Amino acid sequence: MQTSFDLFSIFTLISHFVLTFTLGFYLILNLQWYSYKLERVIFRHKRYMWHLLYFLVPLLAYYTTGKYFWIYFYFGLIPSLVIWYKKIDKKLVFTPRVKRFFLFLGFAVIFEDTLCLAGASCHVYGVLLPLFFALGASYLFEKMLFLGYKKEAKKKLASMSDLKIVAITASYGKTSIKNFLYQILQSHTKAYKTPRSVNTLAGLVKDVNQDLPEDTKVYIAEAGARVRGDIDEIAKFLEHHYGVVGSIGPQHIEYFKTLENIRNTKMEILNSPRLIKAFVHESAHVKPDERVELFGSNISDIKADLSGLSFSVTIDGEVYRFEAPLLGAFNAVNITAAILVAKELGMPMEEIQKAVAKLESVEHRLQKIEAGGKIIIDDSFNGNLEGMSGSYDLVKSYNGRKIVVTPGVVESDEETNITLAKKIDEVFDTVIITGTVNAEVLATHIHRAKKVILRDKGKLEETLAEETMPGDLILFSNDAPTFM
Repeated sequence: MQTSFDLFSIFTLISHFVLTFTLGFYLILNLQWYSYKLERVIFRHKRYMWHLLYFLVPLLAYYTTGKYFWIYFYFGLIPSLVIWYKKIDKKLVFTPRVKRFFLFLGFAVIFEDTLCLAGASCHVYGVLLPLFFALGASYLFEKMLFLGYKKEAKKKLASMSDLKIVAITASYGKTSIKNFLYQILQSHTKAYKTPRSVNTLAGLVKDVNQDLPEDTKVYIAEAGARVRGDIDEIAKFLEHHYGVVGSIGPQHIEYFKTLENIRNTKMEILNSPRLIKAFVHESAHVKPDERVELFGSNISDIKADLSGLSFSVTIDGEVYRFEAPLLGAFNAVNITAAILVAKELGMPMEEIQKAVAKLESVEHRLQKIEAGGKIIIDDSFNGNLEGMSGSYDLVKSYNGRKIVVTPGVVESDEETNITLAKKIDEVFDTVIITGTVNAEVLATHIHRAKKVILRDKGKLEETLAEETMPGDLILFSNDAPTFM
């Protein structure tokens, strides 16, 4: 009888360990999705049913069903979690931070179970306590680690006496401006840009410490924000010499609540103590001064089609014509911002014009591909109303069936998606709505185009095979991960 009790105790100990790590896995995965902000996981998640099925119900069952819980855990929860994880498109990346979280969690579980055995009360083991401990310990450790990394990064930037820093922000278009400026400057000076969409203070600190070459002459950094003060922190860290504020709009308005809050946050780019000049798009509605130069109204005669883009820019009273092998009229604004910075950095206008003529599109931003007799335009990284509408205008004249694949405008308001739905109805024959976040509002306001609602993106290839044929134009307009 004693042996049976001991065997069950061992089984329970091991199962308690597995359960805690299972819930910890779900928790850290969600935190990684939402930039390790617990309040965003709790209050701004788009799939609360997942929280219910994979976290809250298991906790409730653990504390109420006794020894029968393990039947549900091993034959219900674990298999369903495995199937769910295989379907989602953003898997857990085992970064050093994630590994440290699991290390703290493992220590907490072992410590708790050891105390339990010593106290001879092993019939119930807490799960929440180890998770709370791991979260708290992880947060404090990462905070201390970050302060050290930030100090090192500041020291490195200060040691590069010839370095000029350009910080770029916008509601949308900042990644394109960054990439266009980098391409333009390549033939003129030693430039380096932040990779991909690295645009947080933590990301910039890591980039400076690990990847910024010490012989760089121009460092081009992207600055993003979720709350007021984010860009101010970046400005005071970088102490950049030049700033760019691109187009301002209601992107991420669910975080900022008002367009005025968005504008004020973006204008924090001016808070650098070393700022020499900032180029600000007219949509910011600010007054120019000796440090701020507005742009947007100086762009004219824009021509855009499926073969490329051309436009004119008035600079210091002179009109310059530019041609670029890029798609989308809206790119005239992004390229102009890059042109103004390049000129300010001393690059001759003739060289800038030649560089613009050779610009390459940013990956997943209006990339044109021809396959299987179909024209595919990948604009899946373009997630704002202005850019998405611009891409619709671009394909409007195509003589053939037009299909758009989109989740709508993510992290925006209902009014924006209603406007997008009406635009879709004007242009496309078929719309494939991916995800659930905007499915209802888009479906309600699209009347002419055929609607296909695809809640499981894993079936997208199959759906496209059924809904398209040679001669069609397929536009991938924005994208959203499964958890959106």
